[in-house]
Amino acid sequence: MSKSCLITGKKTTTGMHVSHSHRRVKRKLHANLQTRRLLNPATGRMVTVTISSRGLRTLKKWDREGKAYDLKKIKI
Repeated sequence: MSKSCLITGKKTTTGMHVSHSHRRVKRKLHANLQTRRLLNPATGRMVTVTISSRGLRTLKKWDREGKAYDLKKIKI
């Protein structure tokens, strides 16, 4: 499974845990990624993709607007 979103390009970033006494420790901030089987409108076949929840909303919007896209050819 890839660690980045197909549509938005979101991926894991780094940050800091900061305590009350302001001691700082490095941490990872993970994107909300999910593996989904989606229907590719260009080919009519099911495709397994790793996508963020924001990317799912974007695809829903594209479907509503009638925008043509191909899940196999989208590269961020």
